[in-house]
Amino acid sequence: MGNSALKAHLETAQKTGVFQLTGKGLTEFPEDLQKLASNLRTIDLSNNKIELLPPLIGKFSILKSLALNNNKLTALPEELCKLKKLETLHLNGNHLRQLPAAFGQLSALKTLSLSGNQLRTVPTQLSGLRHLDVVDLSKNQIQNVPDTVGELQAIELNLNQNQISQISVQISHCPRLKVLRLEENCLELSMLPQSILSDSQISLLAVEGNLFEIKKLRELEGYDKYMERFTATKKKFA
Repeated sequence: MGNSALKAHLETAQKTGVFQLTGKGLTEFPEDLQKLASNLRTIDLSNNKIELLPPLIGKFSILKSLALNNNKLTALPEELCKLKKLETLHLNGNHLRQLPAAFGQLSALKTLSLSGNQLRTVPTQLSGLRHLDVVDLSKNQIQNVPDTVGELQAIELNLNQNQISQISVQISHCPRLKVLRLEENCLELSMLPQSILSDSQISLLAVEGNLFEIKKLRELEGYDKYMERFTATKKKFA
């Protein structure tokens, strides 16, 4: 892509606060973008070949939405965690194995998509984020869900298509968790904490494609309590 094309994009972005350049085979984050660091609210660089997010990302002080789906990122810079206004972060289809240590400082974050990466556990940093609504960790290599999950503030947690065989009972203590997706994992019925059914806020539990028949779930203690929440929620949205 020529410089003139990039320049045109930059001029538009200066007016709109939105920079979108997807599917152009970019191998790096456009450095010229930093000229607009103080007035960009949205950056979408999905479907490129970007391998590194440079530290200068930390300068985009009013950025609300960042999308880098389907790139080649293997790590994220700590500077990303300075984005105090960031509400939406889409990083699906990269090669990320972990999140920066200071990730919990992204205090405005509401939506986080990390589907199709190489995470092996639910990142403990997520527990510090007070405004999280939706967390998508599907299609990773997660094998267990640790105790720290009990502090997660998310309303929806998607763990479909991982390798989960163990879940901490603490997941039933999540104060706002309503939707828990665990389809196509490696769960035995005995490894599913019964408190999810009997003693949690969860009103939609998706567990198809594990190592037990769904009808067996109905025999568990607490299933009737879960169904009460499920039905009440359904009525609310009907």
